[in-house]
Order: sequence, then C-alpha cells, then structure tokens
Amino acid sequence: MNVRTFDIVVPTIGRPSLDTLLDALARSEGPRPGRVFVVDDRRNPGEPLPIASSHWSSLPLVVLRGHGAGPASARNVGWRASRADAVAFLDDDVVPDRDWLARLADDLGALGPDDAGSQGRIRVPRPEGRAPTDRERHVIGLEKVPWATADMAYRRRALARVGGFDERFPRAYREDADLALRVMNAGFALTRGVRTVTHPVRPADRWSSARLQAGNVDDALMWALHGAAWAEHAGAPRGRRSLHLGTVALALIALGATAVGRRTFGAVAASAWLAATGGFAWARIAPGPRSCDEVRAIIATSVAIPFAATYWWLRGLLTVRRRLSLEERYRLQARLDRSLRGTVRALVADRVGVLRVRRRPSGAARNSYARSSAARPGARAKSRLSAPWRTWWHASQAPHDMNPAAVR
Repeated sequence: MNVRTFDIVVPTIGRPSLDTLLDALARSEGPRPGRVFVVDDRRNPGEPLPIASSHWSSLPLVVLRGHGAGPASARNVGWRASRADAVAFLDDDVVPDRDWLARLADDLGALGPDDAGSQGRIRVPRPEGRAPTDRERHVIGLEKVPWATADMAYRRRALARVGGFDERFPRAYREDADLALRVMNAGFALTRGVRTVTHPVRPADRWSSARLQAGNVDDALMWALHGAAWAEHAGAPRGRRSLHLGTVALALIALGATAVGRRTFGAVAASAWLAATGGFAWARIAPGPRSCDEVRAIIATSVAIPFAATYWWLRGLLTVRRRLSLEERYRLQARLDRSLRGTVRALVADRVGVLRVRRRPSGAARNSYARSSAARPGARAKSRLSAPWRTWWHASQAPHDMNPAAVR
C-alpha cells in the first residue's frame, strides 16, 4: 500500500522553539503536507501559542487542544485527527533541514508493504573549541536512539492497529520505544530514512540530570509490559541502575552500622560509598571540558543521582501494577512464575486437606482442584486460577498455556 498523503503532528507546551520549527517547515522544499497539527498540551494555556502570523498562510496549520497529559497523549490527539496515509511526528524543539519535506516523501515512498514507519536522522550540534558538557553529551546520545519521535513517521493504519501511543507514559521518555515494540510485535517492520533534523542543546540548570532520573518509573513500566529484555529489543543503552542500587546500599549500610555503634564497619562502608560516588563523578567529568562550574555541578549531582534513580525505580516497581490492565497483569504474573521455574510454590488448601501441586500452568498464581475430580488418579482436574488482579478466573487452563499442570 503506497503512501500518497501525509500529515505532520507537533505536540508542544508553548516553547519559543515552536516558531523556529514552523519557520523551517515553511521554508522546506518538497511535497506539502495535508495538515500540520500543532497540539497545545499546556495544562493551563493563557496566552496563544508563539506562532507567527505568516505561518498561517504558508502552512496548513491546525491547532488542537491537548489534555495536558504529556507528549504521548498529545500525539494521539494529533494522529487521530488526521485522515492521511501517514503521520510524521516532530518535537517542537527540532529544526528540519531545507530538503526535509522532499526527503520525507522519499522515505515514505520507499516503505514496503510490511513497513509501518520510517525514522529520520537526528543531528546534534557540537560545541566549538571544547569538549561537550555532561548535558550536551546526553543530548548527543539522541543521535543513536532508535525510533525517537523527535522525527518519526508511521502509517496511520499501523497506529490504529496498535492503538497509538500508550498514555501511561506521561513524559517524553520511553513512549516512543514502547510504540515501536508494539508495532513490530504486530508484524510490521520499521525503517531508517535519510531526512535529517537538527536537535539543538537547550539550556538547563545544574540539577536537570537528577530530575531526569524520574524516567526510571517508565523503565519499570517497560519492564512490566515488555519483559526484562525490553532494552535490548528497543536498542536502549545499558544504564547504571545496578551500580546506583549498590551505591545507595553502601550509604544505608554505613549509616545503619554507625547508628548501632559498629563504627569500623560503618567507616568501611562509607569509604566504599565514597569510592563508588567518586568513580561515577569522574566517569562524567573526564570526557567533558572540566570547567569549575561543570565539575561542581557533576560532583553535586553524582551524589544525588544514585538516590534519585533508586527512588524512582522502586516507586515504579511498587506502582506499576496499578498502571496495568487485567490482561497485562496476568502476563506479568506469568513471567514472574516462569522465572521461578523448578521451585514448588503452590500448596493449595482443599476442603478435605492439602494437595501438593507438582507443576502448574505458567502464569497461575495458585491452583485449587475440585475434590471429586482431583481425587481420581489420571482425572483431568478443572483449575480455578487465582489471577494476580485478585479475581477468580474459572477455566480448564490459563490463556496461552497449552497443557494444565499434572496433579498427583
């Protein structure tokens, strides 16, 4: 199915960079989009969006009102208003190249029948005459992030097939990877195009790297939705979560040992914490410009980041079940049960006594068998599966389980 028409969706919170983006789109050469949907996702919009009056005549602009619920929700508002064959998503802080529209048309025209979308290239300007700062290196990393919606185009039918973006991701983090994984799991393929946008490094204060650790909540949701190998499948870089957990553990051990009077042990743990924190700080300082302001900011945030990352990760794990649907909770419980394969965890009380379950269907939290059927050797017992969402599911076997557990 060829792509004949396309629209552009830009979620925004009213940053001044929006006008720069629209100006670049107006100047870009190539086939024109049917509509450019600008989704105003400000929670309490007061003044109008910073859109120059000239853009209304040079672009087919349509301003939509979002729900103030984050970029995933805003993009859904945009693509659902489209009737084109494809929808190209742009962040409001990128600058498309002069030939971006022409290259986009080429990328969409090159899609095969099983291709659902095309990712554009992201270019981050490097500073001149010095090494990039820690913040700049973070933004430069976007150049290698697969399926980033800073510039990502999808067939609209593929978006409709998987339901669009998952609005449980409230920030600009992991919502694009989640969509890409669901699209590929639905049998589609994704390609890399030749069009390019520039992603400037925006100013940020020294604590921005610590605030970014809130994304660990979304990592917990990705783990629950896509399994422990989600980062490998999504091409996400390996983080330092295990090291951060160890660093926090050392700090807590040092404080606890000192509190109970074991000062020597506490001093050893404190020294190990200091070494871990210093190593983390140096890993961030060494490749940078090493200016006084940069070093001070990195030292301060290197102390805070392990605690922030651990807090948000644990908070994500503790709250993730409330963010899942019933079917997703069942799949999560199934994965947890399979990870404990080879252990006997189910002892089920029956009105007559206790039955020992030798093996149970993957995903079943508990199995109880009717006394009349389970008591007969060789009889196929009807399972009553206690699902992880605390409701009863009456079935002969769990979904996706080919054979019920053998009972003796």
